[in-house]
Amino acid sequence: MTVVGVGADGVLAAGCEALVREADVLMGGRRHLDLVPEVEGQERRPWPTPLAPSLPGLLEELRGRRVVALASGDPMVSGIGTTLVRALGTEAVRVVPAVSSVALARARMRWSDEESVVVTLVGRHEARVLREVAPGRRILALTSGSETPAIVGELLSETGHPDAVITLLGDLGSAAESRSVKTAQEWAQVAAADVPSLHVLAIEFPEDAGTRRASWVAGLPDDAFENDGQLTKRDLRASALARLSPAPGQHLWDVGAGAGSVGIEWMRAHPSCRTTAVEADPERAARVSRNAVRLGVPDLRVVEGRAPDALAGLDAPDAIFIGGGATRPGVLAACLAALRPGGRLVVHGVTLETESLIAEAYRTHGGELTRLAVESTHPVGTFTGWTPLRTVTQWSLYV
Repeated sequence: MTVVGVGADGVLAAGCEALVREADVLMGGRRHLDLVPEVEGQERRPWPTPLAPSLPGLLEELRGRRVVALASGDPMVSGIGTTLVRALGTEAVRVVPAVSSVALARARMRWSDEESVVVTLVGRHEARVLREVAPGRRILALTSGSETPAIVGELLSETGHPDAVITLLGDLGSAAESRSVKTAQEWAQVAAADVPSLHVLAIEFPEDAGTRRASWVAGLPDDAFENDGQLTKRDLRASALARLSPAPGQHLWDVGAGAGSVGIEWMRAHPSCRTTAVEADPERAARVSRNAVRLGVPDLRVVEGRAPDALAGLDAPDAIFIGGGATRPGVLAACLAALRPGGRLVVHGVTLETESLIAEAYRTHGGELTRLAVESTHPVGTFTGWTPLRTVTQWSLYV
């Protein structure tokens, strides 16, 4: 199969006219197929809906025929090319890109690659842009619906950035290309009917945009998280994440998630990091999801249930944090058994029972045993004094 990029103006990637003309089967979205002149005897197949469950059977049906698939711009930028390579393998797919919407958007905005970041919202939650918020930050958001500008505008306004400037670049590369500039607060009021369906959002934050929730380094302020008191506090969270060592593409289990702070900060470390948060309390499980959306990692998965039973069938983790429930029979053993080679485990305990458990685990498995005592200042009458937080015993293990 060959995947050919096509511009919004119908111009194919260089040198691909003959490939498209000589194909037995031409596939693509209806818009793409309408851009290319018809060829006598050539079969044209629009992508089935829904695509994912139908694709394996379709590809098997077409085996042995010359197939060309059309895609917008660069097929490997939030495009069908990525899906087809995953389905067929790298040796079975040839990709010929045209100029991507990202390249066109950067050219229109005069933004360099190194001074901007691309966030795809195609089939993804719009809150993904919130992870990238920082003073002076420039974001190119790839979208898939006319309602997206209003949703993004509302999200940014609700999280304290109503003055972020959003430039909508519509129908890039076509005769109908358009440009509209508004603040996030203004876009939140725009109806989908007034937005071109094909567009890229160029988002720019002022240099004085708030920084309290901008850092990707572990240890966001505690008030960044909605919580009922079941929260791994800032300094303890930073210590745990330093030992959990987030790395691109890796998966964390946040067991006894509480407010979800550890799992959320794990995902903020890199866009490809994944978290499964396990929480038995329904209200807290819902709170974890809300916190994840507000802090820009809406893809965090919440499993409502009690470990160890709720751990069965989950994708294997590269790291595990146990913030609550370690003394429940079978939890620690299940977590140790689930870790991938090279995995990391961190357990926090504040009770004598948990301390006893992890002290025995330390004697059996080794690792690092640490006691963390944190004090912060509070008013004492007209003076200021130190108030200690509850001391936490931390066991960490690298396997």
